Amino acid sequence: MLVAGVDSSTQSCKVVVCDADTGRVLRAGRAPHPDGTEVDPEAWWDALRAAIAEAGGVADAAAIAIGGQQHGMVALDAGGRVIRPALLWNDTRSAAAADALRAEFGDAELAQRTGLVPVASFTIAKLRWLRDAEPAAAERVAAVALPHDWLSWRLAGYGPAGESPRGPDLAALWTDRSDASGTGYWSARTGAYDRGLLEAALGHDAVLPRVRSPLETGGTTAGDPRIGIPAGIPIGPGAGDNAAAALGLGAGVGDAVISIGTSGTVFGVAEHPVADPSGTVAGFADAGGAQLPLIATLNAARVLDTVAALLGVDHDGLGRLALESPPGAAGLVLQPYFAGERTPNLPDATATLFGMTLASTRREHLARAAVEGLLCGLADGLDALRDAGLEARTVTLIGGAALNPAVQRIAAQILGLPVRIPAPAEYVALGAARQAASLVRGAAVHWVFPLLAELAPADEPRIRAQYRARA
Repeated sequence: MLVAGVDSSTQSCKVVVCDADTGRVLRAGRAPHPDGTEVDPEAWWDALRAAIAEAGGVADAAAIAIGGQQHGMVALDAGGRVIRPALLWNDTRSAAAADALRAEFGDAELAQRTGLVPVASFTIAKLRWLRDAEPAAAERVAAVALPHDWLSWRLAGYGPAGESPRGPDLAALWTDRSDASGTGYWSARTGAYDRGLLEAALGHDAVLPRVRSPLETGGTTAGDPRIGIPAGIPIGPGAGDNAAAALGLGAGVGDAVISIGTSGTVFGVAEHPVADPSGTVAGFADAGGAQLPLIATLNAARVLDTVAALLGVDHDGLGRLALESPPGAAGLVLQPYFAGERTPNLPDATATLFGMTLASTRREHLARAAVEGLLCGLADGLDALRDAGLEARTVTLIGGAALNPAVQRIAAQILGLPVRIPAPAEYVALGAARQAASLVRGAAVHWVFPLLAELAPADEPRIRAQYRARA
């Protein structure tokens, strides 16, 4: 039996068709998304169909599910039409709106009600921005969806009248608990929407997607035989991208995951909801019934990109240079806030290089300082999760930078936990596929993927001590 999983990310749409018993990928397809921080959702729908076609269709799949970028605001009118381009998670124009909501309600109350303290990324802040900046558009909003909600709805045949076989049935929208938990108006603790916060943001109530349970079918495909989508395939509840990645990795309680992409995330599976009034930790839910507390950083692999370009090397060359330098980089420290920072919340910060002496100002020490600075920032995030109650026994590193031997070795010196490096894979799409397999089986399906490396802790306390010297 085969199943299909989708990762509709900021940059592209990936589709995998897998063996339901083992998770082995048999076929795959990909299609790009437009650049920018606001996007017409129709571009996602076009990319999904193109990626399915490139994967050879899903006619032989018993079920399909979609994982997607979180927080994006898809505003629909009563006829099921998109009112304006969707604001993505990385669109920061809603920062002042987030501040306004925090001033009105207070951080402690917001954290208690939803597990989140609003920042520009979250949907609630984007709705307040829409109300204030484009009031005529806000008044037309009849329903609010997230990217994966809207794509699942379109795959099920819903949409504007005359453009979709099942028409604009807004009540048919669905989501899952992981993506709902990133809106700022749904609580992982209560399992319910907070309509008061929605109205405070948008100015009025609206249809919100029904939150489906992990093994609940959201709908069935309407079908498009031209690109290999038959009618009647069950569609899973889907998931936010980080929750889908955790599902794809098979992460459980006690497992922390660090994803090193352009930005960085640190998250882990927990048994109990988290409410952090400081806003450092977002109290998200996972895709399987547990919790997924998470922190995000703005500066991750881009730190390595920047320093590698400065030194005139690629990532492999940067890693080789870094390993020529001792732990602590001879006292050279890079606090890498090149794009400000979200964790800690320093939006106007800049990067700082200090500890420069005649001995430390060398290429290999700068290379190591870049890797150490990147990982120290993520280690601070892991500490924040542990302070909020996450029990972490291992750390799994994913993302392109996680394959660099210097990143792996230095992570073991900084994080203080066993470090696991899984084989490269599309873990968000695999998590969605695993959800689809579980949907068909009627119980959670477990897949095991190989590890490339596993490193024991090799603590070097001096690294974080000098990093904190000018924090």
